[in-house]
Amino acid sequence: MAAKEGRFWGWAFASVIFRLILIYFPNNLNLSSRPEVSTPLTSLRRLAEGYWLKQSSLSPYAGSMYHGSPLLLYVLGPLTAKRIEGQLNHLLCGLVFVIADVVNALLIRVIGQNLQISYNQRLKALSLDAIPKEKAILPSRDIAALVYLWNPFTIVSCVGLSTSPIENMAVILSLYGACTRKIPLAAFGWVMATHLSLYPMILIIPVILLLGYGPETPPRKLFDGKVEDSASSNHSHRAMKQQGAATIFSWKPVLKFLMWSVVWSIYVLVLCGLCVRHYGGLHEMFKRTYGFILTVPDLSPNIGVLWYFFAEVFEFFRNFFLIVFHMNILFMVLPLAIRLNHRPCFLAFVYIAISSMLKSYPSVGDAALYLGLLGLFVNELADMQFSFFLFCVYVGVSLLSPVMHNLWIWRGTGNANFYFATAMAYACFQIVLVVESVSAMLSHDRKLKKLSIAKHQESKS
Repeated sequence: MAAKEGRFWGWAFASVIFRLILIYFPNNLNLSSRPEVSTPLTSLRRLAEGYWLKQSSLSPYAGSMYHGSPLLLYVLGPLTAKRIEGQLNHLLCGLVFVIADVVNALLIRVIGQNLQISYNQRLKALSLDAIPKEKAILPSRDIAALVYLWNPFTIVSCVGLSTSPIENMAVILSLYGACTRKIPLAAFGWVMATHLSLYPMILIIPVILLLGYGPETPPRKLFDGKVEDSASSNHSHRAMKQQGAATIFSWKPVLKFLMWSVVWSIYVLVLCGLCVRHYGGLHEMFKRTYGFILTVPDLSPNIGVLWYFFAEVFEFFRNFFLIVFHMNILFMVLPLAIRLNHRPCFLAFVYIAISSMLKSYPSVGDAALYLGLLGLFVNELADMQFSFFLFCVYVGVSLLSPVMHNLWIWRGTGNANFYFATAMAYACFQIVLVVESVSAMLSHDRKLKKLSIAKHQESKS
């Protein structure tokens, strides 16, 4: 155990050193200008422009450059000031994002630890404590943390000085607070994540399920038929009673979470109002941030599909398709919540993956977050199909996207269809990833049902 612990910290420390080395040579990488890394919402260059406008007594939302939170201007803006020497400026900003990545990985690790403890308790309540132990080189919590730290998407987001690590931190804080029953922290993380990028609003459902049920709850309907004569077996009857107790929804932490969410929302709105009181107030902020996200006025290329679609669609149909694209996310929220309510952490992963696929301005930082959370379920998803295919598509898209962008923008030997083809492939493979991971998780639940039945028959004989 100590050897595994030392191995994890060694790899984590190496990831920090690797990031610092890459940040020290910014001119050789130029990742901050890549459309896959920086979007109109996550670009540090745009944030620097907004901070310069604010320092010049102008509205940070003047023009069409900055569309982020005014709070980020006060937190990260001073690091972009021109009075700081250029290289030192870059290193300070990079250090902030490195720290954010490390904190995110450690929080994911704690979430994984709580997830495994809760899962083992639920299995014991269902008389499945004899399931073979995992034989992985590292525990799933360490694998998830290292996947997040060493994922190329996470590294390029950090080195490219995208604000995605800050947004990811807010999401992970919310899940961490819900898993550990730190309700004020869970509410703060959810409010900040929603404030920074809007789409994490749908995570309120898995957070509520986490607080109400706990990290893992056996799906009751899968185990309803495990014993037909439970009344004749005291052990089975006791197991069923324990299972029923484990699936009772607790409203007290949920109501406390909602109360704290209201408190933090008011606090954030007051702070934002003070920041923009001379620049149009909250109305201008909502218009330039959430309005910008929902109306998609900036059609600069990115790894999403909305920019190309709305560049081609007739203006008459624009509002209709805006509603369709945004409602697509909401249409999938309720069915998934009903089917996966017993696995709220996995449900959060699915929601994040879907929103990353359909959001207005996606970046590789979004993929870094859901791939890190996917590592928490490495044992449950061991039988997932097309794993090698998905890995190859990840690598292929990562290599082809900058090539196609270069052929289109700089060499002039291609066109927008070249780049959009890689974006379409990226979206399609994310669909396959979500479908196959959900299918594998449900198959794992059915496997638990078979093991439960076999265990009961063995005890009867």
